[in-house]
Amino acid sequence: MRISSTELTLPALQGSSLLGFLASLGAFRTLAMLPEASDVRMRWVPGRGSYCPVLWLPSPATPEVIVEKLHAALRGLAGHYVITVDKDLKIPRGVFRKLAAKAVEDFLTHTDPMAASMVAAFGCDAVGNEDGTIEDTAFRTMSGAGHQHFLEFMNVLAKETTAEQLREALFGPWRYRDSSPTMRWDAEDDRRYALRWDEPSKDPVRTVRGANLLAIAALPFLPVVPTSSSTVATTGFSGRSSRDTFVTWPIWKGWLALDAVRSLLGFKELQERSETSIKCLEMYGVTATYRSQRITLGKYRNFTPGASM
Repeated sequence: MRISSTELTLPALQGSSLLGFLASLGAFRTLAMLPEASDVRMRWVPGRGSYCPVLWLPSPATPEVIVEKLHAALRGLAGHYVITVDKDLKIPRGVFRKLAAKAVEDFLTHTDPMAASMVAAFGCDAVGNEDGTIEDTAFRTMSGAGHQHFLEFMNVLAKETTAEQLREALFGPWRYRDSSPTMRWDAEDDRRYALRWDEPSKDPVRTVRGANLLAIAALPFLPVVPTSSSTVATTGFSGRSSRDTFVTWPIWKGWLALDAVRSLLGFKELQERSETSIKCLEMYGVTATYRSQRITLGKYRNFTPGASM
């Protein structure tokens, strides 16, 4: 008997938003890591003035079932040794090297298939800072100032995000009624006084927790890699300073599996705007690209709204 498949559109996740794009990848990757959905595919379709992700699953599945599976899988991040090694990514190179060695061992022994890819997304011990800590991911937006801790916030989101909050992130509408923590990957997290009606310190932080948690699960798609004896780069990023750092991401129309998406995200043509690079991306089904600038505001980082390239 033939088992019918499922096509599921996630209308609340907008491809023009960095948080929306990362959350889409996180949902896709989390499902692809489940044995019963390992053949899941993903593409984008126009919707709501942007693009919405569509998932293809090899068997019947309702939105309720998908939310339940994602919630159960993402709860597994809570308390995981990879995100509880410290509160932030200011990790000494020796400590990080031991963390990476354990994660690799767990991967090779099939004990934990997630740990190694998450460690690679956090940083690289091959290159260090002057204080002996690792060079970390360009997605890192905080390091303890104002009691905002990058890894600790991940752990809180994994422990406390509810299935209903995941449903809102996937199917909407985004109501921005959830309290902190937020990973600061949403343009709405830019709370500068000049951009707001009220004084920011008196205005409680509101976010979409489910989207933040899903976005965390996307980080293994975007590892940190050494580019020389003294520099590293995060997949998808260009530039290094506080004024010229950008992240660029693609929107594609064909059904792509996990490895194909991982490969596409690393294309150097995404960082170029030549006629040759555009034609190359079109050959691979890329219909649009978006770019967001990472900005540094005091001791925090934020990302600007995505701009079509």
